[in-house]
Amino acid sequence: MLRLWLGESTRAGESARAPAFVSNRQRVRYLVMRQEDVWFINFAGEKYGPYISEREAMLFAVDAAQKLGASGEDTEVCRVDEHGDAQPAWSYGLDPYPPRL
Repeated sequence: MLRLWLGESTRAGESARAPAFVSNRQRVRYLVMRQEDVWFINFAGEKYGPYISEREAMLFAVDAAQKLGASGEDTEVCRVDEHGDAQPAWSYGLDPYPPRL
């Protein structure tokens, strides 16, 4: 999922594999959003940033989500578009870490 935002491409004919186990728990979300010319991460009601680029904000959000995921939480990073809709970009346990650039 992160490949969509960090420029990683998928190979033709490569099939995605479903995880062996999918949790029913709701994932803890890190929301990456643009405000004017800078990017912020919203997490647990707090705003972190500013970051100069979407890429920088995504990398910091993925790193934080990875650390929280390693402690037992189901985490994901979502990009919030200009309409306020959150699109999943990276999920703990499903996407590679560290993400390839």
